Amino acid sequence: MPRVIHFEIGADNVKRAVKFYKDAFGWQIDTWGGPQEYWLCTTGPENEPGINGAIMPREEKRTTVNTIGVTSIEEVSKKIARAGGKITTPAAPIPGIGYFCYCVDTEGNPFGIMQTDPNAK
Repeated sequence: MPRVIHFEIGADNVKRAVKFYKDAFGWQIDTWGGPQEYWLCTTGPENEPGINGAIMPREEKRTTVNTIGVTSIEEVSKKIARAGGKITTPAAPIPGIGYFCYCVDTEGNPFGIMQTDPNAK
């Protein structure tokens, strides 16, 4: 069964948001080091329930986005469409991690789906 595996928090001022989440919750937050401003958040120990995520520049009017882990982005994209949702960005590789795309549900809520593939280029 697919589960939420990642979140993204959009921010108008990313550095201010990073400081807030570090100060308020003690999260470990470090820059991803990729081409865009993207800060990875570790929210707790791996052996405890919960998920990690990221803080990034706000896009449009998007707020927090949850990402759901899937075994096949192609198959799940078809299921999303059949269920009345939409794929809003084409699936794109994240080198060394997998493939990712944004979607919306029937209520217009954004979410992401990610297929893990360490060979993604």
